[in-house]
Amino acid sequence: MNTPDPKRTETDVTPTDIKREGDSIIVIDWSDGTETQWTAARLRKACPCATCREKKRGNDEAKEDATGPMLLPILSAAEAKPLRIESMRPVGSYAYNIAFSDGHNSGIFPFVLLHENEISESE
Repeated sequence: MNTPDPKRTETDVTPTDIKREGDSIIVIDWSDGTETQWTAARLRKACPCATCREKKRGNDEAKEDATGPMLLPILSAAEAKPLRIESMRPVGSYAYNIAFSDGHNSGIFPFVLLHENEISESE
């Protein structure tokens, strides 16, 4: 994982190339010469959209208040299939909007998140 530079702003570094490795990994080359790799699953888990943040907060609160019966999770047909990145579209000059094969497409991933917070599959 890269160590964040506290002086870096979102405009200091930009992607120069994005490549796929198989169906579920993307590799991003950056203007500072670094490279980050993301799996679709870890990128989806890091989604910064309001819906995902609320869902994470709700899951955390449910774990803290586990006094009632446990509700079993349900997967849709799209969620049961291997997750893929369907598309990445620039948002201005600071982020990408990423669409996933499970139908989720509202996350806007700032360059600073994609560059500084690479997440390995083992985490």
